[in-house]
Amino acid sequence: MLKEKGQNSGLPFDRVISSNIGNPQQKGLDQPPITFNRQVAALMEWPQLMQLAPNAFPQDVIARAKELHEEIGSIGAYSHSQGVPLIRQHVAKFIQERDGHPSSPDNIFLTGGASAGVSLLISMLISEPHKSGVLIPIPQYPLYTATLAQFSGAAIPYHLDEAHEWSTSIDEIKAALKKAKEDGIDPKALVIINPGNPTGALLKEETQREVASLCAEHGLVLLADEVYQSNLHRAAEFPFTSFKKVVCDMGSPVPLVSFHSISKGVTGECGRRGGYFECHNIPDDVRAMMYKMVSVGLCPPLQGQIGVDCLVRPPKDGDESYALWKEETTRIHKVLAQRTKLMAERLNSLPGVSCVDSPGALYLYPKIMLPEKAIAAARAAGKEPDAFYALGLLDATGICVVPGSGFGQKEGEYHYRLTCLCPGVDEYVGKLEKFHREFCAKYQ
Repeated sequence: MLKEKGQNSGLPFDRVISSNIGNPQQKGLDQPPITFNRQVAALMEWPQLMQLAPNAFPQDVIARAKELHEEIGSIGAYSHSQGVPLIRQHVAKFIQERDGHPSSPDNIFLTGGASAGVSLLISMLISEPHKSGVLIPIPQYPLYTATLAQFSGAAIPYHLDEAHEWSTSIDEIKAALKKAKEDGIDPKALVIINPGNPTGALLKEETQREVASLCAEHGLVLLADEVYQSNLHRAAEFPFTSFKKVVCDMGSPVPLVSFHSISKGVTGECGRRGGYFECHNIPDDVRAMMYKMVSVGLCPPLQGQIGVDCLVRPPKDGDESYALWKEETTRIHKVLAQRTKLMAERLNSLPGVSCVDSPGALYLYPKIMLPEKAIAAARAAGKEPDAFYALGLLDATGICVVPGSGFGQKEGEYHYRLTCLCPGVDEYVGKLEKFHREFCAKYQ
């Protein structure tokens, strides 16, 4: 508690700024929810509102809720274990319209956020404890290393190229594959996070084709984490192309599982736990086993599934809700792009800091050159140097970031990840700048 019974805490800040996690609607970040999504959710939660407040909701919202209610009934009941069939049809249509290639509802699994899908796939891939491995990008979202540890799998790291805007290097992946096999590890799959977390980098189509070919050559399942696909700050220069489109364009036989979520994008509905994955080139018997495994959990959360329906089927031009939906989503995209650009510029102006201006996702991942005395002080305190820096930042400013040691980095390099979701960006970045200068001066 920073304040209790009106008493000041004595800390040099009056609030904690949660820049450590991509949780847009968290208190203090306060990204507003999309009105259309919440109105549909409200009517699904309590359908009587349609009669009790008939003029409170746009007609397209009422029509959507009626359609879903006809299919689902009460959201207090279990749905199909793979997800509501109608919503899976809508997901398949969204994918088909996005990519120009067919998609079947039978290949869609609705999940409690993308994380649940990732966990399922990794659990199925680990056939021999400590010997079955999965290639993961470094830096990476810690979900992957944590899930591999949970199921006794081996993480096979491949480093992204920071000097070239965190690009994915095929040579680096090949080297990681070679080393894994020399170490007695059996590579089962390759994870690509596109746009990247924590880097925000987007893969070029040429690289995506090379990745797909490499997976086909080595018999790897391609796991495409695409939850930030709509978080594009410079879409004309750095567009998003799904791996489903690339694999289909190539006619590649590579087994592909693609993940998406309502937690990111402009939706930001992290707490509702909604997402999906699509299987492509996955054998029927494997898909049947997936169905058996998800059936153990009975079904994904219904409100999360409804959120997925709103994600893949937003209002269209001409619908009553469209103008407000367009205004809200445009504003969120614009603010995120502006914050990202401003923060990258200001961070890059600091001595000993370099930061790739992320073209996607919700984060920046600056590299910090720490004085030798600071590194020695961190070691003496039993902490990684970037964790030591991050804790100092929290103590001095209330800003909470994640040290790069939590994501993986090259030996002797130090980073931290911060989100671009925080309001009051001038004050916020000003605190970062002040702390960095004072920290470096202290340990010179």
